[in-house]
Amino acid sequence: MSLQERTQRQHALERAAAVVAQCRKCEIGSTRRNSAYGEGDPCAALMVVGEGPGETEDKLGRPFVGRAGELLDKMLLAIDLPREDVYICNTVKCRPTLDVGHRLANRAPTPDEMRNCRPYLEEQIAIVRPRVILALGAPAAKSFMGEKFSITKQRGQWFEGPNGTPVIATFHPAYILRQTGGAMTEVKKLVFADLKQIRARLNEPLSAPEQKPEQHSLFD
Repeated sequence: MSLQERTQRQHALERAAAVVAQCRKCEIGSTRRNSAYGEGDPCAALMVVGEGPGETEDKLGRPFVGRAGELLDKMLLAIDLPREDVYICNTVKCRPTLDVGHRLANRAPTPDEMRNCRPYLEEQIAIVRPRVILALGAPAAKSFMGEKFSITKQRGQWFEGPNGTPVIATFHPAYILRQTGGAMTEVKKLVFADLKQIRARLNEPLSAPEQKPEQHSLFD
């Protein structure tokens, strides 16, 4: 990838992020503090798509920077993908919240919110042109594979996404963090199996024999 191409993609993403920052299509555009458009390598081979920003992401204007983000970083490193080599974003760019009286709680985005934000996500995919998309959690997976998609039954399977890009889904880091004991261990094993599929898919075009990246135990 030439420096010129990289720069052009970065500028295109910055222009798109500025548009999103002014978006008020949904009520959450007025209740959020900052939009969290996305970040990472504009020429990334892997795009990670989550559900939506949480409290920390809303405060900092960046995706996946809370506890789930820390775990995501470890997940990516388990297959030798530093965060800075990946492009990370969400299906919606503003934090969906629910007023519970004394504070704002996170909630899943509504279908209308996801529809309103969909052009922004599709624009990101068109600019970055990833070779693989990883959908984290059921809402993100369903945004690509449809409402009938089951994260428990169909995670780890390949689907065709936008522009023919291969899409695979796995459990969201926040879901992993809610598990305890043996349940957490089992979920981590499933997620690591999915991540290894991504590593294998990204390695496929290599024609010349090269040393394979060392695989790490998950989330050490």
